[in-house]
Amino acid sequence: MKRVATVSLAGCFGCHMSLLDIDERILELVKLVEFDRSPVNDLKKFKMRCDIGLVEGGCCNEENVHTLREFRKNCDVLVGVGQCAVMGGLPVMRNAIMHSSDPLRECLETAYFNSPYVYNPTNDIPNDPALPLILDKVYTCPEVVKMDYLIPGCPPSGDVLWQTLTALLNGKPSDLPGEIIRFD
Repeated sequence: MKRVATVSLAGCFGCHMSLLDIDERILELVKLVEFDRSPVNDLKKFKMRCDIGLVEGGCCNEENVHTLREFRKNCDVLVGVGQCAVMGGLPVMRNAIMHSSDPLRECLETAYFNSPYVYNPTNDIPNDPALPLILDKVYTCPEVVKMDYLIPGCPPSGDVLWQTLTALLNGKPSDLPGEIIRFD
């Protein structure tokens, strides 16, 4: 039985919701695969090497980078799913508004001091050691590790995810029609 792992990094979990949108085909999928590290089964660590890893979201903090690198090490085929993984999506908008020589400081000051919607009388920026360090910018998955396939969309439909998974599970990635891996 093939093994599949999934993860959500800096994203909204919409791509995982699309995976659930394969509807009754999910019953066929569980006959074909065993989910390893995934929110689908709440496993937080890899039990063994996986055939396919699905990654949604980009990398905005050190934990995202570590997680993505672990997926690359533990998955034979790594698929970036959705705009956040492929091109940065909404999180990458942070990159465009940073213009100073210290863009991370500018981002934190905008979020915690200068926003008209924030009440922060102590002018504190959260810095608990349990919080992952924020990166200087948001990185797409291909900027961090080698990705084997990139499936755009926000989110891609359940049908697109079904076609992608079945093509990869059957060892026929060439069966992926061009229209599902690009949008015009």
